Amino acid sequence: MPPVSLFEPLPGSGEPTVAIQINGQPHQVPAHYTVAAAMLAAGVTACGTRPEGDAQRAPFCLMGLCFECLVEIDGIPNRHGCMTRVSPGMQVRSMHGKPELA
Repeated sequence: MPPVSLFEPLPGSGEPTVAIQINGQPHQVPAHYTVAAAMLAAGVTACGTRPEGDAQRAPFCLMGLCFECLVEIDGIPNRHGCMTRVSPGMQVRSMHGKPELA
């Protein structure tokens, strides 16, 4: 069963979009979205898995406090998806397991 997005944008704003990739899949998202919002809108509900097992992590607070939305952005791990705005050509990947120290 494909993931179902619980995030629905307001209809008909006619705003500009940017092309990004989420886990290797192309998506067009509004230019003002954060990475976490773009992932939720695309139906990607998990940002990765926890270090101690296979339990999934997902955006929780959406204001940079909880660290549940950590993703790899353009090859840099441990970025807050909720605090990073999308930009054209951005490559976003879910992080699995123990995060690397940068």
